[in-house]
Amino acid sequence: MLTGGGDCPGLNAVIRAAVRKGERAFGDELVGFLDAWDGVRDRRTIPLTVESMRGLLPRGGTVLGTRRGSPFDTPDGVDHVKQSMDDLGLDALIVIGGNGSLSIACQLHTEHGLPIVGVPKTIDNDIEGTDVTFGFNTAVQIATDAIDRLHTTAESHDRVMVVEVMGRHTGWIATQAGIAGGATAVLIPEIPFDLDQLCTRLTRRHDRGRYASIVVVAEGAEPAEGTLEMEEKVYDRFGHVVLGGVATRIAHAIGERTGFETRVVQLGHVQRGGTPTAFDRVLSTRFGVAAINAVHEQAWGKMTVVRGPNIELEDLTVAVGKTRTVDRELFDGVASHFFA
Repeated sequence: MLTGGGDCPGLNAVIRAAVRKGERAFGDELVGFLDAWDGVRDRRTIPLTVESMRGLLPRGGTVLGTRRGSPFDTPDGVDHVKQSMDDLGLDALIVIGGNGSLSIACQLHTEHGLPIVGVPKTIDNDIEGTDVTFGFNTAVQIATDAIDRLHTTAESHDRVMVVEVMGRHTGWIATQAGIAGGATAVLIPEIPFDLDQLCTRLTRRHDRGRYASIVVVAEGAEPAEGTLEMEEKVYDRFGHVVLGGVATRIAHAIGERTGFETRVVQLGHVQRGGTPTAFDRVLSTRFGVAAINAVHEQAWGKMTVVRGPNIELEDLTVAVGKTRTVDRELFDGVASHFFA
């Protein structure tokens, strides 16, 4: 078992559930690879037992450690994965991760025949094939709690508060936290925003005597062409755009165009950390049980998903190369009635 990509509330709950069901129901011996694919390459493992999992249900992060990277990054990376699994006598590998990790898992299965089961994980809620991912509910609750607190200080000082939340390609966190927190406006990556329209909305509220406003911004939000000059994009070593800071640019522009006192709050990684909500603990536990069941069904190349009230299995190919974007009917319908 391994955890890949960014950390997420509920990872330990998935591991714990798979271990408890595997050991007690099937008599399995489970091991965890440390630091994602690096641990597979270097054969760094820890035993996973019911006893070692005690107390981990409410704990955030992952006891296995995680990082980005892929065995396909080096010419002999896949060979290392195969050799490690052979040398350790592993019958299967459970990969818990987001779009990148599940794409790697899918490729290892389809092209190299490795016995792999996936578990989708991301606070962004952007994986195709599942109604929701664990960690998302926790991130939304953390963002909502912050917005609730910001309302009072914004009202005390007649300020506009621009709150930046996570969401590289999708605005699920921003949308749901904005709805739950009673935001004035929500800016998401799926819809380029017009800063003039936003300022008009804020000014209209001010003219009605509603001086304090909360603007929720997903970190990947971008302005409509020609409406706001942004800094040149910077990329990390994995080719991902380095995000964070769009709220600062927006807040500065709001202040210049409206004259309103404006402040920025970047929640950042606090959304990923800490104790998972009850919802995420239950979902993670169900995913962990489903994953170990899938192993014993030899359902290779599948991942656990939730659809309505049911936990099901879906092909990993469904998630590869795709991004589950915000439901426009939800966003537009709510925005037209509540964001104002």
